[in-house]
Amino acid sequence: MSGRLARRVAEVAEELLGRKGVVTPLDVLNGLGWLSSRVVRSWELGAVPVLDATAAVPAERIAEAVASLHEWAAGRGLTVSEAEFVAATRDRRALRFTDGGDERRFHVRWVDPGLSGAKLARATAPKAPELMVLIAERGWHCGLCGEPGAADGHHFVEDEKPVCLDCADFGHLVFLPSGDAALTRRARKATGLAAVVARWNRSRKRFDRRGLLVEQAALEEAERSCLADEDARERRRERDRVRRAAEDVDFQAAFALRIAELFPALERSRAHAIAEHAGTRGSGRVGRSAQGRALDEHAVTLAVVAAIRHEETDYDAMLMAGVPRAEARERIRDEIDRVLVRWREGLVRRGS
Repeated sequence: MSGRLARRVAEVAEELLGRKGVVTPLDVLNGLGWLSSRVVRSWELGAVPVLDATAAVPAERIAEAVASLHEWAAGRGLTVSEAEFVAATRDRRALRFTDGGDERRFHVRWVDPGLSGAKLARATAPKAPELMVLIAERGWHCGLCGEPGAADGHHFVEDEKPVCLDCADFGHLVFLPSGDAALTRRARKATGLAAVVARWNRSRKRFDRRGLLVEQAALEEAERSCLADEDARERRRERDRVRRAAEDVDFQAAFALRIAELFPALERSRAHAIAEHAGTRGSGRVGRSAQGRALDEHAVTLAVVAAIRHEETDYDAMLMAGVPRAEARERIRDEIDRVLVRWREGLVRRGS
């Protein structure tokens, strides 16, 4: 088994654990860059029968990475549970990862045992992908009735074919655009049937949500509810903004102090800059993970490593030159380790 691949797998898994508190083979393979978001979504929509056949590497390489992941998890003391994967199709069929390998090795979920009860329950709860309706990129024809559909029209995908909303039994639903979180939340709760409306973003290589299809009565009920308490919700939003701003300042200060404890040679101003970047609310960075908010040593170190990667090495220049992300990270690994040692041991930083 490749030592380089094992290190890459461990690096991706550690980042996922720090950010989400949960690791699955699917997330790791995506983090390695072997499975694109579009391929995964096509698989969830039932358009791809076996996932490893569409990966950027051979099935044997996938199996090797998953074996490395199991070895990594065995030494971390994580909570293990079975993960089910079902399609975003109306029949909710079971999804398959491999045609010739051990399917069970993919249906595993590792969870940080330090998560609180509520977060642990959310992390281990069975999850089925939401039904999704796509905004077409070009003209199309319904795979069932044969009627033409226009570009920018909505269609469901089933068995690799576009299906119009009437044939998919979604024709009675109405479109609620994104933008009003309270209205969307209340309409989603009130409707019996719903589907996410999304469009493929070519530049970001992912599906962007554009809204929700819900029942007309549910939307009307949600609109009445939002109108009735708009003033109260605005006052609450303002109070929450003030409270969150104060919490963020306190948290980032504590994060900077933790960085200073672990890396005494790092300038205080630099520690504060790293803490502010890693701890920005809504950023999805490691500082906002459960481990980051707990000032866990591993999470704090990951934030410092990210700063070194972008500010102390040629990593960004490599990406601009077209070097694959995984290869670029491998090239700078030793340099990052040297900087970490220097900052931990109190040696003089380069250029100071």
